[in-house]
Amino acid sequence: MERAASTTEIAATSAKMTDAVATTGADYHCEITAPVTAEEACEKIGRVSEWWAKNLEGFAQRLDDVFTVRWGETFVTFRVIEVVPNAKVVWTVTDSYIGSLEDKTEWTGTKVVWKISEKDGATTIQFAHVGLVPAVECYEMCVKGWDQYVKGSLLQLLTENKGQPN
Repeated sequence: MERAASTTEIAATSAKMTDAVATTGADYHCEITAPVTAEEACEKIGRVSEWWAKNLEGFAQRLDDVFTVRWGETFVTFRVIEVVPNAKVVWTVTDSYIGSLEDKTEWTGTKVVWKISEKDGATTIQFAHVGLVPAVECYEMCVKGWDQYVKGSLLQLLTENKGQPN
């Protein structure tokens, strides 16, 4: 049975999504599997403009790369903070502005974690947005977005070589 978040955790989460609340186990996560190699999966994850955001500045392929995705006034800037070749990639949000939210920098300080494993001719990608928990304002909207882009567009890029970025 999943425990309820404490008042302290909810307050901390509402103020800013951080690693401090990641221990609740409620971070958004999903998993996809595609008939590709782990190397190909990692490479396509880094091609952000082909599955997530057409308006991309920078690069998302190597350790310490910095990139920004934009939709109108909304933007999120990431830094690649960990790369384990063909196994794991971690992005941290260094700056963000989501105009539709009360806390417009809600994503700042959160992390996106990609775990990649290859077995029997297919690769499984486990995706987590650490800090995206039910107590934060954008949770429902952001879950729908990640579902669309990871389970839909990225999976299409992996299987059909054409994603559906916005």
